[in-house]
Amino acid sequence: MTNNDIFKKLRVAHQLRDDDIIKILSLVDFRISKSELGALFRREDHPKYMECGDQILRNFLNGLVIHLRGPMPPKGSKSTPKKKGSE
Repeated sequence: MTNNDIFKKLRVAHQLRDDDIIKILSLVDFRISKSELGALFRREDHPKYMECGDQILRNFLNGLVIHLRGPMPPKGSKSTPKKKGSE
C-alpha cells in the first residue's frame, strides 16, 4: 500500500474535502496548493499524478491529530483528565 492509498483512505474515512486537508496541513505550517493536492489523489497512470512523499503524509497525520484532539498543552502544565464519576 502506498502513501497515496493511505492518504486517500484517510480522506474518505474522515469525510475531508480539499479545503479541509489544506487547513489541517496549515496547522503544522505545511503549505500545499489545491492543484498539488489534486495530483496526489489522481490515478497512477494519469500524466499529472504525483507520488505522496513521507513528509506530506507525516505532516498530514500530525495536523490531523491537532485537528481532532486540539493543540497539545504546554509542557509543565499539570492538567490531568478527570475520571468519570469522581467529582
